Amino acid sequence: MSHGTVRVRYQDPTVLRITLSRPERGNTIGSALIADLHEALDAAEESRSCRLIVLDAPGGVFCNGMDMAEAAGGIGRGAARAADPDGAAFFGLLRRLTEVPRLILACVDGRVSGGGVGLAAACDLVHTTERGVFSLPEALWGLLPCSVLPFLVRRTGHRTAATMTLTTLPLTAREAADRGLADEISPDPEPLTRRLLSRLAKIDARMIGEAKGYLSALHPVTAETERRALDEFARLASARGVHEGMARFAAEGRYPWER
Repeated sequence: MSHGTVRVRYQDPTVLRITLSRPERGNTIGSALIADLHEALDAAEESRSCRLIVLDAPGGVFCNGMDMAEAAGGIGRGAARAADPDGAAFFGLLRRLTEVPRLILACVDGRVSGGGVGLAAACDLVHTTERGVFSLPEALWGLLPCSVLPFLVRRTGHRTAATMTLTTLPLTAREAADRGLADEISPDPEPLTRRLLSRLAKIDARMIGEAKGYLSALHPVTAETERRALDEFARLASARGVHEGMARFAAEGRYPWER
């Protein structure tokens, strides 16, 4: 199956591979990608044989975070809440990744920034190659990764999430693995995929959903967490200069430290 922003295929009946397929746009997160990912997750849930979802991307960029052009346009029209992007839709996607009754493996090979870190952190496992670079640059535009942080804190704890947010400094693949943001670092994720399937084949598929539900209940992301994330992002996005900074990035396609 081919969608506007992703390619979806079964490696075999047990593995659904979702490939972010707009490398020329940095696989940025906008309303179209959110909708396409939900459709792919629907397909995985409808399959009785699917046990594992692999989320990957080609071209040295996993995901550059929010679609700045779409987000800046929303702020420019006064729709600050839409800049997260589509606010509740993005948060809902991250929540769904934690709840889908399938094991989800994110495979990072290159840059992952902002909301892309959220996508990875919300998955059950994260594989990275040595090329992986993880960053939260939002503060450079006067923003915060409000929707990302609840899911990142669950994975790495407060300290790493705070350091990435406050400094905007990227983590190397090795640093990400050391801090719990990545579970394995190796040149190829396929050996890990095979090891996972050898175990998942022995587990009642129902237990994947049961385990994820119980684990989520131990560290819940609540409706109040979501409301606060969306309100805080909207407040920050409405500040003077934020729209201009995001629009400039969308036009130039470069981070501030690359100038």
